[in-house]
Amino acid sequence: MPEIYFAGGCFWGTEKYFSSIRGVLSTQVGYANGETENPTYEEVCHRNTGHAETVRVVYDSGIISLAFLLELYYGSINPVSVNRQGGDHGTQYRTGIYYVNDEDLQVIKHSIAQLQERYDKPIAIEVAPLRNFSPAEEYHQKYLDKHPNGYCHISKAKFEQAAKSNADPTVYRLPDTDTLRKTLTAVQYEVTQNSATEPPFQNEFWNTFQPGIYVDVTTGEPLFVSSDKFESGCGWPSFSKPIDQDVIYEKQDASHGMHRTEVRSRAGNAHLGHLFNDGPKKTGGLRYCINSASLRFIPREEMVQEGYGHLLDLIK
Repeated sequence: MPEIYFAGGCFWGTEKYFSSIRGVLSTQVGYANGETENPTYEEVCHRNTGHAETVRVVYDSGIISLAFLLELYYGSINPVSVNRQGGDHGTQYRTGIYYVNDEDLQVIKHSIAQLQERYDKPIAIEVAPLRNFSPAEEYHQKYLDKHPNGYCHISKAKFEQAAKSNADPTVYRLPDTDTLRKTLTAVQYEVTQNSATEPPFQNEFWNTFQPGIYVDVTTGEPLFVSSDKFESGCGWPSFSKPIDQDVIYEKQDASHGMHRTEVRSRAGNAHLGHLFNDGPKKTGGLRYCINSASLRFIPREEMVQEGYGHLLDLIK
């Protein structure tokens, strides 16, 4: 399995963060890219060895891509901070991406270039081949599992967000307009591309409740799980939440003399429907009212062959 090494401040939190991500198979904390072999924690902190606290990440590229791992990594750090993350400062707390496969370098460079576009200050992440990596002492391995209330510079909210990252946006590409016109039905095109609304009670999935997932009809990106679908009486598919909060985005919609919150897909920028606050209280009180024409349903028994087998455990 492929591996990549991340330095992101104190390795206790960085290890816990990556271990919670779907598709990450194993993590190990250690010291990397310094001048000495097999340093101790004391030497790294006080004897100017040049090492960075680093986490080895082994992952399943069939579930999560390197590009998506990099995006998640950026979410755990301040990428323009030099030798400081949270309350920790010193060269051992610098940020870095250390690779063992030369083919990964182009992916990393492209990702860093895109990241730089979001910031006015220079990105401070060191990118280099891995050298002189050695595992840290056993005391540091899985530290936050052993000490749940131990120090961590990464917030609990970010851990939860990483754990819920079920859809890799780098996998799903929006076809060009001509292709969409050829592959979508007239209703699907009007709904997803021109924000039309299909009739209630006269659409494909309003009364469908079999186990499976619902994906963006334009890109195939997973959007909703059958376990979160409920009967609302409105005549359109209703869900209490998306499969991953990042797969949709919201915008204000003042059309038709109303003030509503529109819901659109991340990868496809397709119009999906609207979000309301009249859903079941026991599931959070939200109702994602979605057009069937924006969705393609994949039954549970077909998810493996369709390439969504890694999401099977989300279906209850």
